[in-house]
Amino acid sequence: QVQLVESGGGLVQAGGSLRLSCAASVRTFSNYAMGWFRQPPGREREFVAAISYSGVSTYYADSVKGRFTISRDNAKKTVYLQMNSLKPEDTAVYYCAADTTTAQAMARKKVLEYDYWGQGTQVTVSS
Repeated sequence: QVQLVESGGGLVQAGGSLRLSCAASVRTFSNYAMGWFRQPPGREREFVAAISYSGVSTYYADSVKGRFTISRDNAKKTVYLQMNSLKPEDTAVYYCAADTTTAQAMARKKVLEYDYWGQGTQVTVSS
């Protein structure tokens, strides 16, 4: 069983920054691709960023490219999402996800490619 716990969300003004963290309770964290998704109010869950098991490969949604950075610390079993230059349209519940079905996987972009999810953390950006 894998548990993912997000933290770091909150209320920030447009142009500000936040760093989200996702701590995983799994022995083989370093084997798994990880991702961040978000669900804006009234909309479906969407891809934000993903990172391969090793951290070498990363992918970003076009809407966040150049502003957000995903990283991981395998020793701490934690994945991060640094969010800079935040915009009101970034307002959403942010979810961390793990793909434990494939060892040493590359980054994944689709919701269905992840089998474990955190509970989500709210990010609100005011204009």
